[in-house]
Amino acid sequence: MALTLTLSACAGSGDDSSGGGGGGDATSVKIGFMGDLTGENSAIVIPPRNGAKMAFDEYNATNPDVKIEMVEYDSQGKPEQAAVLVPQAAGTDKIVGLIGPAFSGESKAVGAQLNEAGIPSVSASATNPGLAENGWEFWHRVVANDNDQGPGIANFLVNELSPKKAFVVSDDQEYSVGLAETVTTAFKEAGVTTETDRFAVTASDYSSTVSKIRTSNADVIFFGGYYAQAGPLLKQLRDAGVDAPFVSGDGSLDAQLVSTAGAEAAEGAILGCPCNIPSEDVTGPLKEFYDNYQSAFDVPPAIYATEGYDAATAFIKAVEAGNTTSADINEFLKTVDFEGVSKPIKFQENGEPEANDIFIYQVKDGKISLLGASDEAKLES
Repeated sequence: MALTLTLSACAGSGDDSSGGGGGGDATSVKIGFMGDLTGENSAIVIPPRNGAKMAFDEYNATNPDVKIEMVEYDSQGKPEQAAVLVPQAAGTDKIVGLIGPAFSGESKAVGAQLNEAGIPSVSASATNPGLAENGWEFWHRVVANDNDQGPGIANFLVNELSPKKAFVVSDDQEYSVGLAETVTTAFKEAGVTTETDRFAVTASDYSSTVSKIRTSNADVIFFGGYYAQAGPLLKQLRDAGVDAPFVSGDGSLDAQLVSTAGAEAAEGAILGCPCNIPSEDVTGPLKEFYDNYQSAFDVPPAIYATEGYDAATAFIKAVEAGNTTSADINEFLKTVDFEGVSKPIKFQENGEPEANDIFIYQVKDGKISLLGASDEAKLES
């Protein structure tokens, strides 16, 4: 996707009409979007960014009393970069809410900052379970966490493949480690013998891990991590003659998994995600979303596009109800309850979503296709 994405640095004027922390007579407010917009895993973040932008554009087109400006912050998925951007967002730019951060590592790094600044956040894609355990009063997400994703994927594999032995590997990123651990636990609880390994995210040669996997004779391989590492790992596995089914989670759910591994190596790969990506043959609200997204961005919606739209819609509903300060918006989010495009949107007391479905995808003929919910999906031969 060819998009020119720049870091917004719009200073607020300090009065209510500029947005920021304005009061009830504000004519506009600023909602931030933070995530990897130009880094190696940006393909996971640009779709929810687009979904959020589409929601705000549609809202602003109705000529509301209070318009919403989306201010973008490119963290490149790096915790240290996100930590630098939060003071700008909360201070100079005076945002009243934030969609993101997109990844778990950066979410962990800045959650306390956002909480201290009193900025309500809604992530469309961060799935690490521990994020909900910090007592942050301003934190929310619209996706199921890895305590749902991991078992959902593992139980699907047990039911479909009946593996006796599994090999679970991850890199050392916050998200990757957490997802791999939940899958490992679920395999062991199902009676599947499981070996594990971990490599540095900066590694490019996975020969040591590949050798361990080949020696293990595992019936299935699970990788916890993003497509930037999953593709090369999968290629090296197939080049080494390892043909066991390769499985990963939402971080690898992108066409670049196929392009970096090669179509032949990627064929049959299985991917899980707490996201339902609409295709052109869907009906109802998902069809309308698909057509509008395709029209706006000249590409079909991808991972977390609907979740980005729903996260933005939660903020829109808060503003529509007359809430223009961070504190009032956060209070509204405690009671928000609506039928989103991705799922029903309602938050638990700790910011977790009420809905937690996991979906299974498979690479067939070089394309990633939805098989269905994890408790109903069937692998294609």
